[in-house]
Amino acid sequence: MASWNRLIRFADDNGNETFGEPCISNEGELTSLLEQGQLYAVEYKGASPVSATAKGDKIHVKKLLPILRPADVPIIRCIGLNYIKHIQEGGRKPPPYPSVFIKPATSVASYDEDVPITKIAQDGTLDYEGELALIIGKTGKDIPKARALEHVAGYVASNDVSARGWQRDPAKAGGVPQWCFSKGFDKFAPLSPMIVSPAVVGNASDLHLQTFVNGEERQNTSTGDLLFGVEDIVSFCSQGTTLEAGTVILTGTPSGVAMGMKEPKYLNDGDVVEVRISQLGAVKNKMHFE
Repeated sequence: MASWNRLIRFADDNGNETFGEPCISNEGELTSLLEQGQLYAVEYKGASPVSATAKGDKIHVKKLLPILRPADVPIIRCIGLNYIKHIQEGGRKPPPYPSVFIKPATSVASYDEDVPITKIAQDGTLDYEGELALIIGKTGKDIPKARALEHVAGYVASNDVSARGWQRDPAKAGGVPQWCFSKGFDKFAPLSPMIVSPAVVGNASDLHLQTFVNGEERQNTSTGDLLFGVEDIVSFCSQGTTLEAGTVILTGTPSGVAMGMKEPKYLNDGDVVEVRISQLGAVKNKMHFE
């Protein structure tokens, strides 16, 4: 378990970049105090978020920075078809084990930056997927379920941006749907700016997830609807596979994605997608067609 409950990356009044535990009691205070110029944090020094363990002084937060950058993340692992209602929405049967695919580290994006949509993904099938993401804090392999949370540094909110044409259209993806290429473009995985420890939210099984597109609510679900919970996911993904510290695991999306609608409301140039998860915070990103 981490020595902090919440962790951010920030610049202080002198422009120095560091990590720290924000002096807040809930996720809403992070942005409100920052806007008021009243956000402070107890510094934690380290080379990366998962190695920030040397506790320092309380200092003023001048600017909030992305908590994770591509260089901090060995790989992004993702779980598909993991909310029961979303599985029903797609007319599928629940998988017997977690369905795993990957995004490269270059998919990591900040909580507030524009998401660049490459030309080949501008085919009218761009979709959003609000997701709970977990960060591996301690490297492990063949991790038993009972010890899974010992390897979790904490959680963030995320958006698994998806180009459905490259995922499902036989003219592009072939006869078998493929996930990695269609979801692995640069900056297709925005992450919220604060890691929240299991000391605060446990196994994150009772959080409220909402996704909004241009202010319209599209997803509204409890993480209690997950088919495979955090312990199941960490244990399964580590079987025969080393989960390195810094690995991000997206745990799946609930019902309400555009693809599941009778008349899909796919994303267009300039659309703003916001994913909020109670106690964790939010990402809010504009889709920018290059």
